[in-house]
Amino acid sequence: MRIVIAQLPFPVGAIDANAARIIDAIGRARDEFGADLVVFPELAVTGYPPDDLLLRSDFHAAVERALGRIAAACTGITAVVGTPLQRHGVVRNAAVVLADGAEAEVAYKRCLPSYSVFDDNRHFRAGNAPCLFEVAGRRIGVTICEDLWSAPPAAEVAAAGAELVIGINASPFHDGKQAEREAVAARRVAETGIPLLYANLVGGHDEVVYDGGSFALDAGATVTARAPAFADGLYALDWQDGALHGERAVALDGPPAIYQALVRATADYVRGNGFSGVVLGLSGGIDSALVAAVAADALGGDQVLAVMMPTRYTAERSLEDARAAAQTLGLEYQSIPIEALFADYEQSLAPAFAGRTADATEENIQARIRGNCLMALSNKLGLMLLAAGNKSELAVGYATLYGDMCGGFAPLKDVYKTDVYRLAAYRNSLGPAVPQAIIEREPTAELRADQRDSDSLPPYPLLDAVLRQYLEADAAEHEIRADGLDEAEICRVIRLLYRNEYKRRQAAPGVKVTRRAFGRDRRYPITSGWSGCQGCSG
Repeated sequence: MRIVIAQLPFPVGAIDANAARIIDAIGRARDEFGADLVVFPELAVTGYPPDDLLLRSDFHAAVERALGRIAAACTGITAVVGTPLQRHGVVRNAAVVLADGAEAEVAYKRCLPSYSVFDDNRHFRAGNAPCLFEVAGRRIGVTICEDLWSAPPAAEVAAAGAELVIGINASPFHDGKQAEREAVAARRVAETGIPLLYANLVGGHDEVVYDGGSFALDAGATVTARAPAFADGLYALDWQDGALHGERAVALDGPPAIYQALVRATADYVRGNGFSGVVLGLSGGIDSALVAAVAADALGGDQVLAVMMPTRYTAERSLEDARAAAQTLGLEYQSIPIEALFADYEQSLAPAFAGRTADATEENIQARIRGNCLMALSNKLGLMLLAAGNKSELAVGYATLYGDMCGGFAPLKDVYKTDVYRLAAYRNSLGPAVPQAIIEREPTAELRADQRDSDSLPPYPLLDAVLRQYLEADAAEHEIRADGLDEAEICRVIRLLYRNEYKRRQAAPGVKVTRRAFGRDRRYPITSGWSGCQGCSG
């Protein structure tokens, strides 16, 4: 028996294009690979998650038409295709088994998640029975994504006589996720005593990116095949000695995985929304330099316009470093001084500001002038604006609304500042990208004379230590440990986190790469009496 995993991107809502891709993969699996079975990811017909498109009758009608075309093309091979199914007034998340030009069996997702990026309970009704089908004389059971994270579905298909469990998945990436998946799959194998095939989606969709990494385990829970992370393709596995065997790519984690996730998510978001290129502000700082590298790797340097916008506070080294970063990456580079615009604002506002000292207001004006100029370039040139802010800054509000937060996509939105440095070092290990002078420079927004980020924030290693414990581990303020910060400073960070929810609600979307990202992962009220430090003396 030969099985092909169709680890391919299936954009949300692109039903006709997805159906064409599925039909092409069925034909290739049969004709080029000689496969008996081809397996597609969860909701391949519609992409995942289609969210409230599932509430539309015309959407389901389009799905049914697509399924008819796919079934008609499925001859001489069996296919497992993920799709929503509306039958008898009920919508379910399904895996349809197609053979001989018709629907042979249907498995329905039984465990419906409603956490993190998932909201299946809003749109689907759960299935309640195992599904088996036969290929090449072997009985195969089917599960759908979350079903494998609970013991009963796999146990029940095993009890029904399955010789192999196939799980179709749309499992999004976060750092360390591949190891988690393989550990969960190994537990199911240990419980059932039968091999398992895990087929996963690949590609970016809004705030999530799917990393593929499809794999197979033998009855001893040893990985016998693994598709590459973030790579589109058809991957063949052969049944030998009671298990599936095929290519065994290295599992990625840490900076290599995160960087690939940022590149893939940026490329798919920009192109998926009809843009061929991007514009970004290149300040001479590490955040914008890393975003420039991600954009160049995602789209090609010739599709990236980098703009330096100096004022009286911009150091000469910032100009040099920004120019060096653009040249290294092969970007189009422009310098648009905004000192005259800033001076005009100061003069126009002087009567209204009379008697008041300069403060963050003047700093924000500079950021908003830059945002306005970048949006003008975006409009005029048809380029998507990338925001360069990171998770640490967004957490505590160290970003200007309608200024440096302007953008259609924020690649580093879920990347802590300390990880920005790790990713820059990783990218440089592949070839020159981020100038070393930028990496070594102390962070500064350059919005006033001799400004340093540390004037307003704890050192980033300590800030990130607090944020990781509070955001990722749900630690209470008295449980947080950050050597060098006292209780009052820890509580100040937590209060800033809650105080700036309104900014994050207006931030550009950015891809999830940690366990708990801002956005769908973390849903908190804007107006709230909860500060997070209720009993703290600070």
